[in-house]
Amino acid sequence: MALSSAAVGRLAGKTAIVTGASSGIGAATARALAAEGATVAGGARRADLLETEIALELDVRNAASCERFANEAIERLGGLDILVNNAGLSLGREAFDASTEEDEATVIETNVTGLLRMTRLCLPHVRDGGHIVNLGSIAGRQAYENAAVYVASKFAVRGFTYALREDLLGRPIHVTTVDPGLVESNFSRVRFRGDEEKAAAVYANVEPVKPEDVAECIVFAVTRPPHVNVDELVVKALAQSTPVRIVRDA
Repeated sequence: MALSSAAVGRLAGKTAIVTGASSGIGAATARALAAEGATVAGGARRADLLETEIALELDVRNAASCERFANEAIERLGGLDILVNNAGLSLGREAFDASTEEDEATVIETNVTGLLRMTRLCLPHVRDGGHIVNLGSIAGRQAYENAAVYVASKFAVRGFTYALREDLLGRPIHVTTVDPGLVESNFSRVRFRGDEEKAAAVYANVEPVKPEDVAECIVFAVTRPPHVNVDELVVKALAQSTPVRIVRDA
């Protein structure tokens, strides 16, 4: 069932685009924004899984797909106030010399090129007082083993977010990076190519952050007073201090 915007809320009358909105943090963020009154256009490769008021197919790795999505979404929204660049993934947990050209391209094109592309296409339409939120990761703050390409991609997202902040300084557009840690979602299932046992082990004997927890942080950032910019939010499970240092129950 498509999500409709609430009658009243802190984002009443606002419009939003969320990429990768069919599951996990993206889906939770779309729900949270709609609950606050925003009209949300969601994009994903599996458009049939979207629950947003406006649901459109989107593959951020494909330039034509991004252009089609941006044009139709913004036209149907009637303008844009919030862009949440959420689409992202990781593939594998092997040392870099076991990486492949195909996997590297998929990660970089999704996490970096796609985010740049969607920002470039949407930025001219972001209204004064608008907000761009980029989903980074604690992997973009502290490197860890057997994840070199993913780590590189998230360092790139962090660097781009701060560079964009400099480019937009003086304009009434807010920019935030949200860097989650261990979040229970489809992320590990994709990373381990559908291996349910490996994916489940990531969340075993620990209480991870939920997608809804991250979504609440995003709503917090985009509902601050106009003169306030939340540059970054780091969201970890209480039992986690680094990407790989996690205390698990016996």
